[in-house]
Amino acid sequence: MAAAPALSGALTLRASPGPHTGAPAPPSEPALPAAPPSAGAAPPPRGVPRAEAALVPSLPAGGARPRLSRGGAAMAAGRGRLRTLAAMPEDCSETVNAGIKSLYLTPSIKPKPNVCIESMPSEILLKVFSYLDAVSLLAVGCVNMRFYDLANDNGIWLKLYSSSLHPKWTIRKMKSKQTETVSLGCAAVHDKKPGYWKKEYIFKQTSAFKARVMRLVKFLDPYTGLPCKNKEAMKVSGLRWIIVLKDKNGKEYVVEKPNLSFKDTSVTILWYGTDWPCLDILSTLKLFGVTPLLPDQSRPPNKNGPRRFSLIAEYHLAYLTESSVAIGADELVQLFSLSPGLLVGIWKEKNEIAFVMANLHYNQLLERSILGSATVQYVPPPNKPLLDDTDSEYGLHDYTLHLDLHGRNCMYLCGSFKYLFCRKRDIENGFLRLRVVNLQDNRKHLPVIGTLGICWETDVFKGNVKDCFVMDLTLLDETGKPFWCFSAPVRMELSTKSSGLYDYMGHIYTADYSDAEGKVCLEFVWLEETKEYIVVSLVLYVSTKKVNSWYGTNY
Repeated sequence: MAAAPALSGALTLRASPGPHTGAPAPPSEPALPAAPPSAGAAPPPRGVPRAEAALVPSLPAGGARPRLSRGGAAMAAGRGRLRTLAAMPEDCSETVNAGIKSLYLTPSIKPKPNVCIESMPSEILLKVFSYLDAVSLLAVGCVNMRFYDLANDNGIWLKLYSSSLHPKWTIRKMKSKQTETVSLGCAAVHDKKPGYWKKEYIFKQTSAFKARVMRLVKFLDPYTGLPCKNKEAMKVSGLRWIIVLKDKNGKEYVVEKPNLSFKDTSVTILWYGTDWPCLDILSTLKLFGVTPLLPDQSRPPNKNGPRRFSLIAEYHLAYLTESSVAIGADELVQLFSLSPGLLVGIWKEKNEIAFVMANLHYNQLLERSILGSATVQYVPPPNKPLLDDTDSEYGLHDYTLHLDLHGRNCMYLCGSFKYLFCRKRDIENGFLRLRVVNLQDNRKHLPVIGTLGICWETDVFKGNVKDCFVMDLTLLDETGKPFWCFSAPVRMELSTKSSGLYDYMGHIYTADYSDAEGKVCLEFVWLEETKEYIVVSLVLYVSTKKVNSWYGTNY
């Protein structure tokens, strides 16, 4: 490239004016001296100025062209275009001059090497990680073992832990005390095992989160004695419910995004879709309450972020149709009930899952959905009985009942009954009998609104299974505390006995429910004239074990 400095001077190529122009040619400018032709070199091409011809490399004597690299081929193609422009009129001379300069004077651009973040030194990665928040650090730690070790750095988590101890308005004061905390921070970092401050930070955040949510549980509804700010608590905590299906080989299927239906004392959760696993291979179904591990009040919870699972209930699906209770059926689906409070809809033709419905009572619902773990359910603290030696029938009176009958989308019955009691002589077979509605006392008979049934839906179909409903029962003790609560599907059966009442002439239907804490017996009369049900009998049987453990008695 010895000729490169000369090109930066007054290199200008001009074509001679054509014969059709009469304008005189401009004064010629000094051109570069032509290089002497080498021996055996081919003559320059016809019509190419001598100045450019000096820049074209000469061919060897044999006439064979040398092989050019990709960059050399591009430069040769550029020179060929410049030769064409050189033969054009003089207005192209400046373009030709600029093109020659760009070909010979522009340095070649080398491709930048690809830099992988995993190949960076640990010191640089720690500096990058120090700008991340807690949720991002937990996500980065899931990439590989190296990132996991770096994301557990005590220095980063101690900084997050320290900043969470002070409100935002004390940031200026914290900056003034940085010199005082440097020595303390160094000791706290080096004296602790890796990941220590990470665990401390998560524990502190989850404790504050639980305390904030549990404050909302303290607001009780005087009508039902249950928490009345469940929706607000769900919004604050980011609580959601999911089900996890597990097959016989151990593979798990997670089903999310349910439909929620809130009632006065319970919430009904419905999952449906088209990608259910085959029923024959399923073994268990687990119901979880899911909350963000580190909730942020300034933004909605991220479903892909770290989450905390709280086991609410576990059900066995093996031999579902043989071992569970059939609640009812319509033209498309058949309903099967699993305790506590679960309904599984099965397609009649395919014998596959159509939907899953869970009924959760509000009593300690937030505690069960948040305070448990992924493997162990939340266990409420035992009730501390207040002994009353002066009352010979302590624990047998002043009960309050709140009863709801609904079909997920519609309410059929909502009633409250106070001052329920039981005599000692009415204790039989280990149960206390609380008669709520008497068959002979028609003043307490209750009409049922609408035709009883449970509504269901999927992506394509909707239906209503008749002669069944969801019962929400809340029994309060004499102090107003929830004593016995449940939300469960119940089926109706036609009774063989007649009503025996002159006021109601029609068929009698019964609906019974039982669990470890008691039994409920309901009787309806169907009035054909008005097309409605009338509740003519309602009796509760409470287990004496439940009463004795609650009150400290010995019935």
